[in-house]
This record gives sequence, C-alpha cells and structure tokens, in this order.
Amino acid sequence: MVTKQLLKGLPENADLRRADSLAREIFSDVANKWALLIIEALGERTLRFGELRNEVEGVSHKMLTQNLRMLERNGLVDRKVHPTVPPRVEYTLTEPGRALRTAVDAICGWTHQYLGHIESARGRFDA
Repeated sequence: MVTKQLLKGLPENADLRRADSLAREIFSDVANKWALLIIEALGERTLRFGELRNEVEGVSHKMLTQNLRMLERNGLVDRKVHPTVPPRVEYTLTEPGRALRTAVDAICGWTHQYLGHIESARGRFDA
C-alpha cells in the first residue's frame, strides 16, 4: 500500500486507505475479474460487444454490459456507436485504459509464473 510519504501533496481522495476516497472507488471498480479480463481482451484492438463476449469466456451479457459501462464511465474504454440499422457499437481502450493494461499484463504474467506454486499450496491446504 502507498505510504503517507508518497501521498504528500496529493489530495485526500487519492488515499486508497480511506474508505471514502475516489481512489478507493476507482480501485474497487477496476479490480474485479471481469474488468481485468475485458481490459486484457481489448488490448490494442477494437471489438464489438459480441466479439468481447466470445473473448471473455463465462461472462454473462449483464456482467459484460455493467463492466463496459463502468469502464467507459471511468474513462478507460471508448464506446463508439455507428449509425447503422441495427446500430454497430465498438469498444476500444483509451490511453489510461492502455496504461492500466500494462498492470493487467503484469498480473497475468504473475499468475502464469506462480500457477504451479498456488496449485500445490491449494492442494496442501485442502487436504
């Protein structure tokens, strides 16, 4: 967690430790499995809703919709509606979304690196 020294000069709403901070709210929004998987799936591409749903196995229509709206609200995803019948809607990561993807990629790498270790620990714990 961020130390008080690193928070010096930043507004109070930047402190993740505070339950009422904007930083905590943003962290809570993006630190969920669907948001992380959507960010990873989009990567450098532009995808339509159905394509995203195919990329993120197991996500329901409702959860994909809610998370895309949240990511758009937070300025991490750009939603473009093309004036066709039926409307064609495309999603792309914004610059802050692409920056967050760097962290998501690191989490994915960590998961792959320690998958065997965690699987073994779970086996010992569950035995």
